[in-house]
Amino acid sequence: MSFNIFVVDSDPAVQQLLAQNLGQAGYAVQCFDDGLSALDALPRALPEAVLLEWDLPGLSGLALMRRWRAAAHTSELPILMLSSRCAEQDKVLALESGADDFICKPLGARETIARLHAVLRRRRPAAMPGALHVAGLRLDPHTLSVTAGDRQLSLGRVEFRLLNYLMHHPGRVHSRAQLLDQVWGSHVFLDERTVDAHVGRLRSALQPSGLHDAIQTVRGSGYRFLSGTPC
Repeated sequence: MSFNIFVVDSDPAVQQLLAQNLGQAGYAVQCFDDGLSALDALPRALPEAVLLEWDLPGLSGLALMRRWRAAAHTSELPILMLSSRCAEQDKVLALESGADDFICKPLGARETIARLHAVLRRRRPAAMPGALHVAGLRLDPHTLSVTAGDRQLSLGRVEFRLLNYLMHHPGRVHSRAQLLDQVWGSHVFLDERTVDAHVGRLRSALQPSGLHDAIQTVRGSGYRFLSGTPC
């Protein structure tokens, strides 16, 4: 089976580089010069993943990605952001806006394909686990929902992945570096303070349930999820 990959980039040289190398790797590739043409094509043919340039003419890659994340049928579409904007704040903005990975330009074909493979492996696990019940919380990976009793909690994408990982390892202390590797991926290089910011957001999201204290800071070590008695 040949997986279909969208390449959305206004640079013909980048399109040619990716189309040639992805084709050699066994992918079918469709290239688009701008965000609007990709937006128009996607409902007719949902790709396996999208390689998306940030600075597109007209509709930016960041704005396009946010549209796809807001739509039910594309909310889980694997997206790798491509950009020459490689400052840490740009990477964080792209990842927090929904990118599964961020690749700095100029692109290395082998690295890009390796990162694509890694994203597809993470997005297509061998078996999707069922809903998880721990410490009064119910996390459902199929619907991407978290509930406490009858109350549904509103979590961002990163906060959901963070809570999912912590709930699968209750009581265990995780360093910030370990959480970066497990939640963001070992290929993503971010300041460890990024973890602190998202833990803060996760606690705020859990506040209405009264379970925000389940995320405990272990001084000098990191964080852990206090499970109490599993329900």
